[in-house]
Amino acid sequence: QVQLVESGGGLVQAGGSLRLSCAASGNIFRVNGMGWYRQPPGKQRELVATITSGGSTNYADFVEGRFTISRDNAKNTVYLQMNSLKPEDTAVYYCNANISRLFPRRESDYWGRGTQVTVSS
Repeated sequence: QVQLVESGGGLVQAGGSLRLSCAASGNIFRVNGMGWYRQPPGKQRELVATITSGGSTNYADFVEGRFTISRDNAKNTVYLQMNSLKPEDTAVYYCNANISRLFPRRESDYWGRGTQVTVSS
């Protein structure tokens, strides 16, 4: 079994900051790419940011330099530092990871259950 557990969501005023964390645990041989997605109310899930095992990053256009994705490979954890938050950032944020399992040796995508981020105006 592999689990992704997110934490760090909550309610914040516009202009504020939050830091999301997502830890992968279980039957893991290697954690490959990791990322954050979000699903605003009434909308489809969308990419926020991704990071490779080597640290290369990619961001959605709407991030506009406000968010930073990072990871700690020793802890199998990915972070999303969100600054200058806007009401339109309100969404459920999901962690995603491509993981090679230890046994049987298989590579799959995994998702966390999501953490709510609400930005008030």
